[in-house]
Amino acid sequence: MDEIRLQQDYYTRTAGAYDTQHLTNTEEPEHDIALATLRGLADFYHFKSFLDVGCGTGRAVDFLRTHLPDAHVEGIEPVAALREIAYEKGLPREAIMDGDALDIRRADGAFDCVTAFGILHHIRTPRRAIAEMLRVARRGVFLSDLNNFGCGPVAQRAVSQTLNALGLWRVFQFVTTKGKGYKVSEGDGLHYSYSLYNDLPFLESQCREVHVMNTRGQGRRPYRTCSHLAILALK
Repeated sequence: MDEIRLQQDYYTRTAGAYDTQHLTNTEEPEHDIALATLRGLADFYHFKSFLDVGCGTGRAVDFLRTHLPDAHVEGIEPVAALREIAYEKGLPREAIMDGDALDIRRADGAFDCVTAFGILHHIRTPRRAIAEMLRVARRGVFLSDLNNFGCGPVAQRAVSQTLNALGLWRVFQFVTTKGKGYKVSEGDGLHYSYSLYNDLPFLESQCREVHVMNTRGQGRRPYRTCSHLAILALK
């Protein structure tokens, strides 16, 4: 079974528990913090249209439609079972449609801001997804996701950061995943080891202005101490 099908089957099987596991867990507030931050940034930069990629059951779409009622907001989600839950919650079908992060069926510059919350660590080639998001974005992208090098206790972070500094992180992941490159858990399905810092140089090369924000963790060095980040990259 290929990786995409494995992940989609997981979300189809667990769709009924998705909101409980991912949206109402007060111990994992990082995407709520990111959404609140995006709301303020949207006001400041006057974003008037949004596309949320991999929107799940519509958390970001619903939030943006509620708090920015004058904005046009859409989402794309490849798993039909998750889309159906979004519709049951009252989101219109034209607001959330089938779509693939690696092949977004929208015109260049179709939306002011294209967003992604917690999907990049489920994609083998996250940079391809980010490139597609940048293509569709007229003004910028907003990403909220993991920083695997800031996860866990001090000893774990030290090992991860040392391996990364030595250029051995991919080798370590190859060994620990027995060559698959990914892991599967009941709480998160299929996922890859990922940090938004991996794609920070790419964003900086494509955008005129990039802002990095800590959404979970503490300290003056987010790479070392923060497990989750949000990035606003302006074209």
